[in-house]
Amino acid sequence: MIKDVAAVILGGGKGTRLFPLTKNRSKPAVPFGGKYRLIDVPISNCINSGVQKIYVLTQFNSESLNRHLNLTYQFDSFSKRFVSLIAAEQTYENTEWFQGTADAVRQSIVHIEDSNAKYVLILSGDQLYKMDFEELLNFHKKNKADITICTLPVSEEDAHSFGIMQLNQEGRITTFKEKPSKNELKNLSSFPIDSKKPFLASMGIYLFNFKILKEVLYNTNKTDFGHDIIPDTLNKYKVFGYIFKGYWNDIGTIKSFYHENLNLTKIATDFSLYNMSQPLYTNVRHLPPAKLINTHVDSALITEGSVAKDSVIKNSVIGLRSIICENTIIENAIIMGIDKYPEKIQNLFVNKRYHPKIGIGKNVIIKNAIIDKNVWIQRNVKIINKNNIKDYDSDLYYIRDYIVIIPKNTVIPTNTII
Repeated sequence: MIKDVAAVILGGGKGTRLFPLTKNRSKPAVPFGGKYRLIDVPISNCINSGVQKIYVLTQFNSESLNRHLNLTYQFDSFSKRFVSLIAAEQTYENTEWFQGTADAVRQSIVHIEDSNAKYVLILSGDQLYKMDFEELLNFHKKNKADITICTLPVSEEDAHSFGIMQLNQEGRITTFKEKPSKNELKNLSSFPIDSKKPFLASMGIYLFNFKILKEVLYNTNKTDFGHDIIPDTLNKYKVFGYIFKGYWNDIGTIKSFYHENLNLTKIATDFSLYNMSQPLYTNVRHLPPAKLINTHVDSALITEGSVAKDSVIKNSVIGLRSIICENTIIENAIIMGIDKYPEKIQNLFVNKRYHPKIGIGKNVIIKNAIIDKNVWIQRNVKIINKNNIKDYDSDLYYIRDYIVIIPKNTVIPTNTII
């Protein structure tokens, strides 16, 4: 256990890029990989690295996230380990909600000080990676850094979406530009011009000496780390770049979220759920194994409690307690499942006339779609984006980057074609 590090996970934003999955929940609470939540990734990285003083800052649509954390991360009372929720709050000194990433940490410092940490690790709640934070801490100490920013090489195409930095020979950051323009990029290359990834991008993972963090935040009212805080520190403090060599991806958009989920179904994956030296933790549920009856499955994750009859499932992620009735085809889709079985679920196996009023009904086709939790898709429905629409909003469904999304708790009537 690393006793002198506290982790702060930012989980309070509206998550507009992941809408409508964030319509009823915060971004870190969005289900991922069939049985996990996005918040499980940074927390698991902390636990696996020995960082076990963890704060999660929440603000928007936070009830689902709060419930998941309370059910999942319960440590014994003698170890000093914890996952603590810090909700945005109004006080006599401050009547505003969190105004940005830096402001969220600033308003929470009074609570973080209770950890007696010497270093503060600031993480995002919507990224996919596995990192040993002890190696990061050792790098930070070796260089006697005030601030260390995790970075990785990116292509010119992707560089416009990140904070781009340059390092000197010692690894110290000399230049930092948030989301540079094409002209600004010309002078920000860090590697030879023939490299496929010549730019160093900020991962949004910061390690601060706690003393420096307080000094930086209390001496300004600026609200965002990437746009404001980090560029202002380069000439005042020892700011180093830690080059990460593993896999990392921002899954804060519908497109990236969709593709990262489906990538988990491949034989060889960039992000592995099966590395037991770095497990991904989540809520333990006491559910029966998945039951597949006369169903063809090819490249899919089928989570516990799911039931499928006389159907075809290809290149898809099937979430907890999913119900898939006869003659259904699911391809390139994410089915998030349901929170609670319908009454008399056992009749699904013995009574052909039993039709649960939730899940995927008979004779349904779902392709290139995300079906959120507790959705009831009735008979003879086709969700195929028949008109090849890129973006669209309606009461029943949304389309983002040609991906159809059925929001949580929606009922799709019989014979509907989307």
